[in-house]
Amino acid sequence: MTTVLLCPDSFKGSLSAPEAAEAMARGLRRVWPGAEIHLMPMADGGEGTLDAVLAATEGQRLQLAVSGADGRPVTAAYGVLDRGEGPVAVLEAAQVVGLTLPLPAEVAQRTTLGLGELVRHCLDQGIRDFMIGLGGSSTNDGGSGVLAALGARLLDQAGQPVHPSPSGLARLVRVDLSGLDRRLKACRITLMADVVNPLCGPLGATAVFGPQKGVAPGEAAEIDGRLRHLAALCDAWYGGPLSTAPGTGAAGGLGYGFALLGASIRSGAEVVCELMGMDAALRETDWVVTGEGRSDAQTLQGKVPMVVAARAARMGVPVTLVSGSLDRGSLPDFARHFQGCFSIAFGPDTLERTMAEGAGLLADSMEQLARLLESRGSGSFPRRITHREVYP
Repeated sequence: MTTVLLCPDSFKGSLSAPEAAEAMARGLRRVWPGAEIHLMPMADGGEGTLDAVLAATEGQRLQLAVSGADGRPVTAAYGVLDRGEGPVAVLEAAQVVGLTLPLPAEVAQRTTLGLGELVRHCLDQGIRDFMIGLGGSSTNDGGSGVLAALGARLLDQAGQPVHPSPSGLARLVRVDLSGLDRRLKACRITLMADVVNPLCGPLGATAVFGPQKGVAPGEAAEIDGRLRHLAALCDAWYGGPLSTAPGTGAAGGLGYGFALLGASIRSGAEVVCELMGMDAALRETDWVVTGEGRSDAQTLQGKVPMVVAARAARMGVPVTLVSGSLDRGSLPDFARHFQGCFSIAFGPDTLERTMAEGAGLLADSMEQLARLLESRGSGSFPRRITHREVYP
C-alpha cells in the first residue's frame, strides 16, 4: 500500500497550504481510496506560518490589537507554545503589517511599530523565547518601528522623535538605543525567513523587494539611502557592519531591526520542518508531493519545495513538484531535485480563473499522477531512490 506525504506551501491568492494539501489528497483518493495519505501543510515564514506551526504543535492561538502598518489598529493573531523550557511566542509579521491588510497609498508612511508592540506585550506576559516569521510584509522601514516600540529613540536635528517609517527617516540625525527594553537581553529570538539579502544596496531590501510593496522606481534610491543612514548609526552602536549580514534585508529590513536585538535568522521552511517532525514522517513514506503557486528560479533559493526535496533526498524518498505554474527555463535545475514537475493548468486560461479554480485543478492533476503510477502495475512507488539518482 502506498504511503504518501503531502507538503505543499500555499498557492498564494488561491489556496492556503492546508487547502492545497486537502485538494491533493482528494485527487489521490479517487485512484487510491485505501492509500495512507499524510497531510503536512508547509510555510516558510510568510503568510500561513503561524497556522502551520500551531497545527504541528497544538499551540495556543491568541489575538491582540496593535498598530497596523498605517497606524490604524489591527487585530493580530499570534501563538504561544509550551516546549518544556518555558513559553514560546510565535509571531507572524504578515499578521500585523501584511500586504493583504488595509494600507495607505504610500509605502514611505508604513511602519513596523505594531510588531514591536506585540513583542512588548509578550515580554509583559513573561515570554522570553520568540519565533518570528518575516515574510509577506508591506513595510520598508529597516525595522525602525520595532526598535522604536521597544525603547529606541529616533531623533531629528532638534532632538525630537521622528516617525519610524521611510518618510520619517528622512529627518533622522541620531539614534539612541540606550533605552531598549532590558528584558530583551534575556530573550532568544529566532527569525524565520527565506531570503539572504543585506539591508541596503543593489541586492538590498528596497532594490529587490521594494517594488512588490509599492516603492516606485523613482523613489527606491532615496529610500535605500535613508536605510543606509539608519544602518550607519545603528552599526556604529552595534560595533560592526551588521547591515551587510545575510538576511538583514528580509521583510523590508525587519531582519536588521531584530538582528540588532540579538536575533538569529534561519530558513523558515527548515524551522517548520523541524517542528512538524518531517524526517520521522519521511522514514515511513513512499512518495512525497510538494508545490506552490509558482515555481521558478526563486524556488531554487530555499523556498518550501526545495527544503522538502532536500530532506526527502536524504531519506531516499522520491518527491514530485506540482505547482500552479512552472518556469520552463528552470526545468533543467528542477530535474536535479524532483522526480517530475507539473503545472495544474490544463490549457490556456486567464490567471484569475485558474486561481479561482485552483482546488479542482490541483485535485485533477493529482488524480492523473496517481493513474500514471497505477498503470505501472502495483499502485505504489516501485522503490526508494539513491542520493546519486537525485543529484546526478
